[in-house]
Amino acid sequence: MSTPHGGSAAAPSAFRLYGPRFQTAPTELYRQMRTRYGPVAPVLLDGDIPAWLVIGYRELHYVLSHPDLFARSSRRWNAWDRVPDDWPLMPMVMRSPTVLCSEGEEHRRLAGALNDALAGADQHEVRQYAVQAADRLIDGFCTGSKADLRADYAARLPAMVLGRLYGLDPARADVLADAMTTMIDGGPEARRAQQFLLKTMGELVAARRQRPGPDVVSRLLAHPADLGDQELVPNLVVLLGGGHQPTTEWLGNALRLMLTDDRFAASLTGARSSVREALTEVLWEDTPTQNYLGRYAAQDVELGGQPLRAGDLVLLGLAGANTDPRVSPCPGASPGRGNQAYLSFSHGEHRCPYPAQELAEIIAAAGVEVLLDRLPDVELAVGVGELQWRPSPWMRGLVALPVTFTPVTPLGGQ
Repeated sequence: MSTPHGGSAAAPSAFRLYGPRFQTAPTELYRQMRTRYGPVAPVLLDGDIPAWLVIGYRELHYVLSHPDLFARSSRRWNAWDRVPDDWPLMPMVMRSPTVLCSEGEEHRRLAGALNDALAGADQHEVRQYAVQAADRLIDGFCTGSKADLRADYAARLPAMVLGRLYGLDPARADVLADAMTTMIDGGPEARRAQQFLLKTMGELVAARRQRPGPDVVSRLLAHPADLGDQELVPNLVVLLGGGHQPTTEWLGNALRLMLTDDRFAASLTGARSSVREALTEVLWEDTPTQNYLGRYAAQDVELGGQPLRAGDLVLLGLAGANTDPRVSPCPGASPGRGNQAYLSFSHGEHRCPYPAQELAEIIAAAGVEVLLDRLPDVELAVGVGELQWRPSPWMRGLVALPVTFTPVTPLGGQ
């Protein structure tokens, strides 16, 4: 905890939303926030920029359901005068013509175009892409006896499939995935990574204008919404980031769960039902997107007992809300294997598009299933307690997932 929170005189101190505690025990940190402040806690971002973190399920659902009170555009932010030009989180708040930052009719136009472009992907083909990409990746390390499933597999598979949907070759998709991770992590190279992504997407749009194909970019170019380059380029970056990074962590966290929890041991011998159950449990307990930035109070309003001022930054505490004791009263127990009321994909008009959610699940499920089919005796190479989480308040994922297995022959020809 640190200095007084700028958004409310009633809040004597605020939790810093960065540092090692998010790497070791974010759930405990959310519990401390709840004990001290309730479902809405004052927090400080990098540089001690003030914000509110909504960790109550009901309160977050309310925020997401009322865009008139909690708007999306950062032009409303009342703390711009405190933010330096080199602020590491600038890519997450800077104003741009994207579906993330738009409101009202403009948002509906952009969201409609992106939804249609994603929905145009054949799910059976996407499943085939994912299986083929998984086999290629496994072929790259299966003749050895060990691998890092985070770096060698989970971090690459979504990018390979999304690259295919964009019409990119695997090598270019890998480069874009690395840049997206750098931007989302919000470090000193975040702005440079963002510029690289924008430049690359601009080149891709120009190429698709000359030679359209059966891909997401070409469908967006042909859409009746008539998106110009100034809209297409940043929205393609948004789609790539929203598809790659969370799917990477979803896949990695599901593999960790299946390799460390005895309840899912049966899946290691081929039981398919456990894969879907593991994916659902991860969304409750270790959701890939922990916190999301953000919303802005459109007027003075009280939320969860806290007085928010017009223009205050409101962070979406997806992980905190999913583990709200009012939803999951037993610590460490998700509300139910078939329960899909989690807020991991957000809610309301700015939620993750349904086609994107479906594609992410196809990729993650295929990733788990193919790996367990190919390496049936795979197991952790270290103790469970030695696994380390990335030190990020935004994404929940492992630094590495080292495993051992009996070497197998590559399939080849994929």
